[in-house]
Amino acid sequence: MREKLQGEEKAEYVRSVFESIAKEYDRMNSVISFGRHVAWREYTNKRMGVRPGQSAIDLCCGTCDWTISLAEAVGPTGTVVGLDFSQNMLDVGAEKIRAKGLKQITLVNGDAMCIPYPDHSFDYATIGFALRNVPDYKQVLREMMRVVKPGGQVVSLEVSKPPFIPYRKLFFFYFYNILPLIARFVVGKYEEYSWLPQSLTNFPDSKELADTFREIGLENVQTKLFVGGVSALHIGYKKQVDKP
Repeated sequence: MREKLQGEEKAEYVRSVFESIAKEYDRMNSVISFGRHVAWREYTNKRMGVRPGQSAIDLCCGTCDWTISLAEAVGPTGTVVGLDFSQNMLDVGAEKIRAKGLKQITLVNGDAMCIPYPDHSFDYATIGFALRNVPDYKQVLREMMRVVKPGGQVVSLEVSKPPFIPYRKLFFFYFYNILPLIARFVVGKYEEYSWLPQSLTNFPDSKELADTFREIGLENVQTKLFVGGVSALHIGYKKQVDKP
């Protein structure tokens, strides 16, 4: 068990976790979410209003499921960047992208804390089930806001803490105690999947995260809870440039 890792130590540990679970990640994603993660992403894309010809960057893209769905939404005239610091995860994603023939996707091995793109580059910046794993989630959100165009969207889809306390306790019992045991049985990984629940411990709940969106300067912040709050969608808009 690893707790309260900070900065570079956390980044390196998280990288090692995802490098080691890359091949099993998709299967366990379905187990963790009871298969609902696909529907959550589909809902999010519709809520975002993604249109053909637009551009997006998907941070901590992992094995590229959201990257692919964004690419399908923007179509061949659009562009999508999938960025992740785990090459093993990107390699799995690249195979799926090749199988679908999606030429509009570029994969980048990079750091979400320092996105290697200029200001105002994308219509959307997304991060799915990864914001709680970064060394400084506020810094990542600032970077996401920096690289989207004025009026663009910063979007987080993340495991969250149900607001109803008895339900939260039940969810935490599953997430902290049952999930690692399932991972040991299904994919032979225990420590790696005991880390993922721990990463939620000091992460803000949905209300606090919405406040952070506003704190860094995002506007019209919207929140949607799934399954009573075990997962939460946050969307914030970058301020439009005032016309002279």
